[in-house]
Amino acid sequence: MKSILLTVADRISSGLNAIAQAMVLILIASMLYEVVARYVFGAPTLWAFDVAYMSTGVLFVLGAAQALREDAHVRIDFLSALLPARVRGAIDGLAFLAVLCPIFTWLAVIAGQRAWRAFLTGEVEHVSPWAPLMWPFYSALAIGLAALALQILAEGLRALAAPRNDDSFKIEA
Repeated sequence: MKSILLTVADRISSGLNAIAQAMVLILIASMLYEVVARYVFGAPTLWAFDVAYMSTGVLFVLGAAQALREDAHVRIDFLSALLPARVRGAIDGLAFLAVLCPIFTWLAVIAGQRAWRAFLTGEVEHVSPWAPLMWPFYSALAIGLAALALQILAEGLRALAAPRNDDSFKIEA
């Protein structure tokens, strides 16, 4: 059962990472279009800023689970590197399972509720002249946060079961 959960979490993270990579292309294309429209044709777009902040937000939140899976996040581990791997794994596992997983699950639920409310009310971005619907953006954030919570659960279980033997930072005496 645990291996199925770990596999599902890893596959969801990988799939959402592919979408995050596509968001980079959308961001680049929209910014290039805006620059050409503004400076070559003198006709700036109404939508470029909204596409930029939404695609950037979505790309970060959808890529977060994969970053955790690959241990690509910033970690200050000069103290934990001195501890035995088993103790490090226990600390990581407890921090992931008891602190981070509940927090990100709660954030995903709140984001999901916000997306649902935006869908029901037809909420639009009020400060934008383009006024895009907000529920797709909120939904992507909720999905990314849920995937991150699931990956945190998986990494917490991994840390408890088989802690990483990370020798990347050693203090030599």
